[in-house]
Amino acid sequence: MDEQTRPHRYRIVVRGRLSGPLADGFEHLELDSGDGQSTLTGSLQDQAQLHGLLDRLRDLGIPLVSVNPVE
Repeated sequence: MDEQTRPHRYRIVVRGRLSGPLADGFEHLELDSGDGQSTLTGSLQDQAQLHGLLDRLRDLGIPLVSVNPVE
């Protein structure tokens, strides 16, 4: 796979604690909650999937803190 088509891992930090039904909507990602923030970590196929995830967070009113690629 070339750089454009292989999945990339991201760490997305949001404000607040994701639990229950909200957490269930992100089952394909690792979830870690604590200290007033939640971290979603996982592989995304492409930029479109990343933007879709960010759009879903926005639509749910979940404040975004940071988005970082993970090696």
